Amino acid sequence: MHSARLVGRARARLAALTFGAMGLACTGSLAVAAPEEIQVYLDDATAPGKFGLDVHNNYALSGTPDADYPGGRPADHVYRLTPEFYYGIAPGLELGAYVLTARDAGGGFHVDGAKMRLKYIAPHDEKQGAFWGVNLEVGRSSLAVAEQPWNYELKGIWGLRRGPWLVAGNLDIDASLSPHGGPAELGVDIKVARDVGHDTQLGLESYSEVGPLRSLGSVGDRSNHVYAVLDRDFGSFDLEVGIGRGLTSASDPWVLKAIIGLHF
Repeated sequence: MHSARLVGRARARLAALTFGAMGLACTGSLAVAAPEEIQVYLDDATAPGKFGLDVHNNYALSGTPDADYPGGRPADHVYRLTPEFYYGIAPGLELGAYVLTARDAGGGFHVDGAKMRLKYIAPHDEKQGAFWGVNLEVGRSSLAVAEQPWNYELKGIWGLRRGPWLVAGNLDIDASLSPHGGPAELGVDIKVARDVGHDTQLGLESYSEVGPLRSLGSVGDRSNHVYAVLDRDFGSFDLEVGIGRGLTSASDPWVLKAIIGLHF
């Protein structure tokens, strides 16, 4: 009973944080988020008392040559390496931390900041049917990857499994914690995948910046990518690899990504 009350309190606190962040987002400010992780969030959550590590890698084979703002780092030929550590607090409740690093086109190595996150996945059938959750992330980034140092992201998670098929989507609100950072930004991420056997999935993912919440603009003026991806579970670890193509002039033309997941 005592542990159940603790879990209930933790979920209530997460809900309060979520609604608070949503309120901030409606009046909040812009945060240009670096693509330190190119991933559609699903229903995975570490068991209570267990640790995990995801190593996010992405490389702009041919990126935009100019910075998005003064002091920003151009994406062309930038390699980003982001280790993500996480711990299961309670059933469906996970605490995580990222370290943002990058190698620029000239070969220089940079530590661009750190972030904390709290993810909740509601109880559900893990084999078939629908699932939902929410992820709240707060962190500090260098000027090279974000115009404002302190930012947050609120991510809604939804998905459905039917037979060998998986369809999932994330609704992202990115904003700055600074009162002078500009409007909050909306993004949409979608994944469609099919199980092809041997613990392997093939699929497509899309990542679309929609624009400021106060005045949603033309999608053609924003970054939009489509990735062909392969997911494979090897037992002791899992792997996702993909290649992405930018669909607009504001997008990096070609990007490679890989996520290596270890679970302890």
